[in-house]
Amino acid sequence: MNRHVLQIGDKRAKLPLIQGGMGVGISLSGLAGAVAKEGGVGIISTAQIGYREPDFEKDAKKANLRAMAEELKKARIIASDSDGKCEGLLGYNIMAATRDYGDYVRTAAQAGADVVISGAGLPVDMPEYVEGTDTKIAPIVSSEKAARIILRMWDRHYRRTADFLVIEGAHAGGHLGFSADQLKHLYEDDFDTEYDREIQKIIACARTYGEKYGVYIPVIAAGGIMEAPQVRHMFALGADGIQAATPFVTTKECDAAPGYKQAYIEAGKEDIEIIASPVGMPARAVSNPFLERMKKGGEPIDKCYRCLEKCSPKTAPYCITQALIRAVKGDIENGLIFCGDNVRFLTEITTVPEVVKKLFP
Repeated sequence: MNRHVLQIGDKRAKLPLIQGGMGVGISLSGLAGAVAKEGGVGIISTAQIGYREPDFEKDAKKANLRAMAEELKKARIIASDSDGKCEGLLGYNIMAATRDYGDYVRTAAQAGADVVISGAGLPVDMPEYVEGTDTKIAPIVSSEKAARIILRMWDRHYRRTADFLVIEGAHAGGHLGFSADQLKHLYEDDFDTEYDREIQKIIACARTYGEKYGVYIPVIAAGGIMEAPQVRHMFALGADGIQAATPFVTTKECDAAPGYKQAYIEAGKEDIEIIASPVGMPARAVSNPFLERMKKGGEPIDKCYRCLEKCSPKTAPYCITQALIRAVKGDIENGLIFCGDNVRFLTEITTVPEVVKKLFP
């Protein structure tokens, strides 16, 4: 396979590979640093990133913003060779639905992030928060319509376009950019074929805006990718690189607790379900006693961490922050375990270099 580089403006990664951001605490400095060391783009998730900070319960936002800078510093140390050089890039995934989203993006740019990627909503005001910095930005989209809306608004309001674009398909993990009705058809014979055409439409949209600004907008494909044939297929569709997340969870370098990784290894096809997230979006997760209990009535919310803009403790069935923190710490019976559709194929603990080699042999 052609191991061509990923060029994002004046920034370059040796491999056309982005490691998807996974919160809470799944992709921090350990995983992101290891991926960047291999030449890919290592991504730190900012979703309640400060959950281990001593003042998190008192002031989650303050703890999160401080932890962002600290995790990036640690990731750069991990990613660098003995001469201090790194063949990859490092950045953050910041959900557009994050409360005080602008403060998080500004903190990322000030910390020196190479890239910031945003999904879980339309990051229409993202350019405002990186103005005057060298941080490259990308929206995550699942449809040509979403891509066109975002790029049109960036064009009109900021006189600029995206530095790159991430397309996240329906086989991805966590929150999904598809309706529950769309996801019911996921395993029908023509679903993936039709979505291939949607990917090509999104790529064409990116090319149009790239031409307008005299730049090349790399397009990255994501969602269920874990092997070289899938990578080649995305290249054949016109993608410039791929993003993978779930296969990196069962690596030694991943920041999650051993119990979390074991839940992935033990999950079969029948253990994967689409749930309704407390924030009103479909999401993919591993079935466990926690989800079964939530189907019967939820659990009381005794504290709101003010993590997401459209989540209210008055109406949410449970606190997504607490559920994700319990999971990342290893309490897999009482936590929320987001996953991608390809989790069923993961059978052992491996390493970041081994995952990379499967994608780019």
